[in-house]
Amino acid sequence: MLEENRRPLFIGVVALAVVVVLVGGILLFRGGSQTSLTVESIPNDLTLKLDGHEIPANGEVKVKAGQHTLDGQRRGFEDYSITFTAEGDRQAVKMYLYANSAEGREWAKNNPGEELKLEAEAGRQYDQTQARLKQKYPILSQLPYVGDGFEATYTKSKSDPTNPEAISVVIEVYGPQGKEKANQWIQGYGWDPATLDLIWTTGK
Repeated sequence: MLEENRRPLFIGVVALAVVVVLVGGILLFRGGSQTSLTVESIPNDLTLKLDGHEIPANGEVKVKAGQHTLDGQRRGFEDYSITFTAEGDRQAVKMYLYANSAEGREWAKNNPGEELKLEAEAGRQYDQTQARLKQKYPILSQLPYVGDGFEATYTKSKSDPTNPEAISVVIEVYGPQGKEKANQWIQGYGWDPATLDLIWTTGK
């Protein structure tokens, strides 16, 4: 009788042990998943930190899968921070800083090859930003626009000024019918003025 009572208990203990081993193995595997992160930095002597810990400015490091933050700093250049998600076997990140003082501009002058890379990267980022903006704001494909009694342009967002990918549409009205004509122009393309961040001004 005692043996019969012990048998279910024994099976339960064994089953629990198997579950613990399996779960522990899965967690260990996940914790051990790594990505080879290759970083290219300009200037090449900047101070680079990964999740608050300094690492070489250029080269390859192993990082655990998941979200990480890279911070780059150098005197004479703008600080830059990027948050990325490490996934897969290999990943590459560019940490390019742009000069914001005479010291930084002097460095760029003395390193023309690196400066060309910076300019190319700036151009690539600009094109990507413009593409995203045009997708988000179809009206951009028509700006600037001069209409009957109004002129439409755009500027950084009035309602979300810290967002580099948000805009306000500026409409300068010149005549008594200018605002009405501008609204007709907007609606003529199927856009709803209520969904646009509009800034109305009066021309001289």
